[in-house]
Amino acid sequence: QVLLAESGGGLVQAGESLRLSCAASGLTISRPAMGWFRQAPGKEREFVAAISRSGASTYLADSVKGRFTISRDNAKNTVYLQMNNLEPEDTAIYYCASSSVSAENVVVLTSPGYAYWGQGTQVTVSS
Repeated sequence: QVLLAESGGGLVQAGESLRLSCAASGLTISRPAMGWFRQAPGKEREFVAAISRSGASTYLADSVKGRFTISRDNAKNTVYLQMNNLEPEDTAIYYCASSSVSAENVVVLTSPGYAYWGQGTQVTVSS
């Protein structure tokens, strides 16, 4: 079974940084395309960032562009979300997800494109 385990969430003040990690195991496809989503109270789940299988292509939501960076370490089967200059509006549960897309340089931007999801990690940013 595919298991995605997020870590790195916590409570920080506005302007500070966090680095989220997502470790994958039991993958049905090697080095899958991965993404990060988040869901705040009273809001729908929204796309945050995506990275292709090769790592050559990335895509960030406008709300986090310039502040967040997505990267991967294939040797560790791990995807990272570096979050800098955090804002209270970033407060949410953050989820990582794995896609079955086969192309090496495609980024997946929508929830239906992801087959497996992690349990989520809470990020809280105080003002």
